[in-house]
Amino acid sequence: MFELSFIWAGIIAFAVLTYVILDGFDLGIGILFPTAKSERDKATMMNSIAPIWDGNETWLVMGGGGLFAVFPLAYAVIMPALYMPIILMLLALIFRGVAFEYRWRTERWKPVWDAAFFGGSIMAAFMQGIALGALVQGIKVADRAYAGGWWDWLTAFSILTGVAVVVGYALLGATWLILKTEGPLQNQMQRYAWWLAAGTLGFIGVVSIMTPFQDPIYFQRWFNLPGSILSVLMPGAVLAAAFSLFSGLSAGKDGQPFLSALSLFVLCFVGIGISFYPNIVPPGLTIAEAAAPDASLKFALVGTVVLVPLILVYTAYAYWVFRGKIDPEEGYH
Repeated sequence: MFELSFIWAGIIAFAVLTYVILDGFDLGIGILFPTAKSERDKATMMNSIAPIWDGNETWLVMGGGGLFAVFPLAYAVIMPALYMPIILMLLALIFRGVAFEYRWRTERWKPVWDAAFFGGSIMAAFMQGIALGALVQGIKVADRAYAGGWWDWLTAFSILTGVAVVVGYALLGATWLILKTEGPLQNQMQRYAWWLAAGTLGFIGVVSIMTPFQDPIYFQRWFNLPGSILSVLMPGAVLAAAFSLFSGLSAGKDGQPFLSALSLFVLCFVGIGISFYPNIVPPGLTIAEAAAPDASLKFALVGTVVLVPLILVYTAYAYWVFRGKIDPEEGYH
């Protein structure tokens, strides 16, 4: 039971991280969409993600479905605590997906669908950040059920993390466009990436400073041995990623800024994992306590061992097929 539950915690964490780094730049394109200076630039931005955007969200389904299947107690606690941000996020993703397809079928209503694409992207990103902040600050649990109030998720800290995720996703979107485009649009995104990188790093610093004070367990974990070693190593790794990001932008590299921005998100995710472990719902519900029975974990793992590699192969193949720069004259749609 113990070993399987932690294996499954790793699988769920992998699915969530994969969703964040893949759909992050996808949402970032939508956040940056109003900055496009022409319809040609808008079409290029959308065509850069058109073949892959829906596949990226597969990982969100897997993460949420996996949580329900193998950690039902955690699902039963998290959902009531975060109903509002999760519902708003899902509605935003729906509007965004509809707008993605409908804007190509009309001229009269195109500004409306453009606004829906932008609004859905920024709302989804903001709600994801809100949910993250609410989870980090802790969820009240009593008698194996959510014991907090309806608005516990809405705090100054969760709003801060919401804005941080929006800025971070915009950075991913800008660096993705640097990778995928050329000419004036690429130059525009290179300028934006400098400011967005500085903003993202600033938010990482502020949230990192505030997180240990959200719960005494976090503080002990980061500032007592052996955790204090990580308090030195993690900022050092973030600074190395930041240096790679800015040096790539300075040198006019295409791929280095995007990979460096992704590494910042991976490091932040690792930091959150260090704060949470061994809890799945901080501050008091552990991975082992929230897990389904051993037989259920084994049964679900059999299918997952087959499914995850297939999804990874499909995802890698899709990115390989649509690699390279986007030709504005040859749209996907």
